[in-house]
Amino acid sequence: MIKLLLMIIISYLVGSIPTAIIYGKVSRGIDVRQHGSGNAGATNVFRVLGWKAGLVVLLIDMAKGLLATLWIYKLGSDSGIENIELVKIIAGMSAVLGHIWTIFAGFKGGKGVGTGAGMIIGIVPDAVLIGVLVFLIMVILTRYVSVGSILASLSIPIYLFMKRFVFHFPISLTLLVFGSLIPVLIIYTHRSNIQRLLKGTENKITLKKST
Repeated sequence: MIKLLLMIIISYLVGSIPTAIIYGKVSRGIDVRQHGSGNAGATNVFRVLGWKAGLVVLLIDMAKGLLATLWIYKLGSDSGIENIELVKIIAGMSAVLGHIWTIFAGFKGGKGVGTGAGMIIGIVPDAVLIGVLVFLIMVILTRYVSVGSILASLSIPIYLFMKRFVFHFPISLTLLVFGSLIPVLIIYTHRSNIQRLLKGTENKITLKKST
């Protein structure tokens, strides 16, 4: 159990690396939390510093989740839990929680989409392709990143359930439960965005840098 705890702590700390904050300060000498939406995530970097900066931050955030599910999980693989898939999920979720509630920035981080995508790539990569497709279509149609993120997260459990019960692939119950919890977390972290969407005040994304 000590190794499992160590795995959780390391995954959390890796996920806690405040990529958006670091990038903003290093590249432009600004705190992205004081600009745009005030969120320390890739979308706000995209909004404030442009798409190239946003893409760099997104890829690093994804790498945090991927690292947890491809490598860090091995620390807990001999902890007595026979379900390795569950161990990977615990490691990945620890990284996502670290990203959302980072210890390095007053427990206020991003919304978990990028790190969550990296985690899913390490556990069930084909589901990410569906999620990315849904995300891109919805962002193009609505110009709302929040709408794309929420619907992309919803597409993950739908895809997994269809894969098991319609196409009869051997998808485990662990994976189905995990997939079902993803949109719950994403909707929770986007609760303020949902309120703005209902009020018609949510910011639309553009390809121009903020001035």
